[in-house]
Amino acid sequence: MTDDTDNNVSMDRLFCRLLILYTGVISQPLAQAAQPVFIHLWRLFIMVSSNTALQSETSVDPLPGMGAIPHAEGVAFRVWAPHAEQVSVIGAFNDWQPGTDLCENEGNGYWYANLAHAKPGDEYQYHLINGEQQLQRIDPYARIVTNSAGNAVVPALDFFDRSAPDFEMPPWNELVIYEIHIGTFNAKDDTVGTFDTAIERLPHLKALGINAVEVMPIAEFAGDYSWGYNPAHPFAVESAYGGPEAFKRFIAAAHDLGIAVIVDVVYNHFGPSDISLWQFDGWHEDNKGGIYFYNDWRSATPWGDTRPDYGRGEVRQYIFDNAMMWLDDYHADGLRYDMTLYIRSVEASAQQMIVEGWSLLQWINSEVERRHPGKITIAEDLQSSAELTLKHEDGGAHFSSQWDAAFVHPIRAALIEIDDANRSMPAVRDALLKRYNDDAFERVVYTESHDEVANGKQRLVSEIDPSEQPGRYAIKRACLGAALVMTAPGIPMLFQGQEFLRDQWFRDDRPIDWQRAKEYAGITSLYRDLISLRLNHHGDSAGLRGQHTSVYHVNDDDKLIAMHRWQDGGDDVIVVFNFAEGRKENYVIGLPQAGEWKLRFNSDATLYHAQLDDTPSGDITAHEEARDDCAFSAAVTIGAYSCLIYTQKKAMV
Repeated sequence: MTDDTDNNVSMDRLFCRLLILYTGVISQPLAQAAQPVFIHLWRLFIMVSSNTALQSETSVDPLPGMGAIPHAEGVAFRVWAPHAEQVSVIGAFNDWQPGTDLCENEGNGYWYANLAHAKPGDEYQYHLINGEQQLQRIDPYARIVTNSAGNAVVPALDFFDRSAPDFEMPPWNELVIYEIHIGTFNAKDDTVGTFDTAIERLPHLKALGINAVEVMPIAEFAGDYSWGYNPAHPFAVESAYGGPEAFKRFIAAAHDLGIAVIVDVVYNHFGPSDISLWQFDGWHEDNKGGIYFYNDWRSATPWGDTRPDYGRGEVRQYIFDNAMMWLDDYHADGLRYDMTLYIRSVEASAQQMIVEGWSLLQWINSEVERRHPGKITIAEDLQSSAELTLKHEDGGAHFSSQWDAAFVHPIRAALIEIDDANRSMPAVRDALLKRYNDDAFERVVYTESHDEVANGKQRLVSEIDPSEQPGRYAIKRACLGAALVMTAPGIPMLFQGQEFLRDQWFRDDRPIDWQRAKEYAGITSLYRDLISLRLNHHGDSAGLRGQHTSVYHVNDDDKLIAMHRWQDGGDDVIVVFNFAEGRKENYVIGLPQAGEWKLRFNSDATLYHAQLDDTPSGDITAHEEARDDCAFSAAVTIGAYSCLIYTQKKAMV
């Protein structure tokens, strides 16, 4: 057996020969005599092979990062489990055997293993021991999961692509956002929609003039049908939608068409179902969520007892890393945060503020601006608080913009109201003029969002007329609403299907009916014309992108408003709204400049829909007759529930 005692002998071969010796190839008496030797050699084999494996697995410095970290020599794993006594990685590479691939305790609750025999595509979990508890958990940082209750999957080597894409986010005063829900935006054959089916409809958005899509939450959630506001695995992209590679394709396709992608993120709660984060390492207090969650009265939210612990450094880092992942790894162009009111307070109460939640928002948003200048952060807070969009250094949360309840609620009320006499023009005026920190674009303006058309509320057209084929009043007022959104100061936003009068209410199992886009193609044209004016495609309506607004004519008796929009050195735009039945002929309004004003848009034109009145309106000429604190004035003719848009280029000096 000289060859077996050579220093270069394979430990595997030695073990095999010893095993054969001991299990019957030699005589029983000889085997009995050899037993002590075998046991000694077996223990020696285990020790040497373990040391050899340890040296081969950890001979290099630990790699940075969390979760599964693929590299050229294998896969490293790191997890935070401060109360665990032992952590091992289990997966296809070790027949899911706990204790086989142990993690080293790095201190401060972090555990690390570097496995040469693991590879991209392998499914895995963590096995944790805490006292008598033996726990099997999905990686909190898993970028891919088989499903919300399945296994984590090691990502590919090139998953973490940090190369800068060849795409530039439009300036915020030129953004037109379109909110979509991947599961219903372009679903087919009674199955949930995917990123790939959504890609098929991006040319429609491009033709409409949309230059940013806001994607409702896409982190892995329980089941296949959901709004997405129940994230089970915040770092994994929903598998029913196609997973991370499909999302990358979606972003690339959007960017190719000049469309930015904003991701809706949920940090006010996790789950509440299918969350491996729950009591992750076995520790908890009062039977609450454990290390990732508050374990006292602060844990309660309207969506479950699962508010993250914003005061714990590791949880803050977890949420921060998640926010940066969407921008760094997927090259998204911004983030929209779900209901930040429940990050900064417990029960939407100023008496129960969560100071560490506020500071977390400040940290993330400040870093987004520093690392990704030009990318946008949007808050859904709905409290009309200027502090949300105030700079961090001034004590604010440092958001770029916020969904504006001060616009959507009074505007929807004015459009839905049955009796003209009850429409408040001062309320409409105030909604148009609202701004935060003296910046018109620190708010997002809309009449429909996923929240505004669900939970007891319907699409605007259905609130006015619940019929499947809406009548004249509903169509005219829906068009009036479109004009209000597209001419108001702020960042305009549409909800999927709004451009062809999608009806009823939003559900995650009721897909967009694209046949309706053909039936209401004229309404889509109306939206396209409004967006074209908003973005100054023809070079004469730059005022709609400007900071300056004056609602200078407010007639609450006749329900008519006139608004002046302009930018420094740009074009003047006058917008006239009639909120009542009956046309108004030769109605005199003030104008800021003399000369001819060109009619660029008339929402009452039958080219948009046959049920419109086609009230004849045309260009006007301002005369030197003072009206509405303006030196000039002119008479307009405007149809019922209609909008007229006039432009005049500034004279070149």
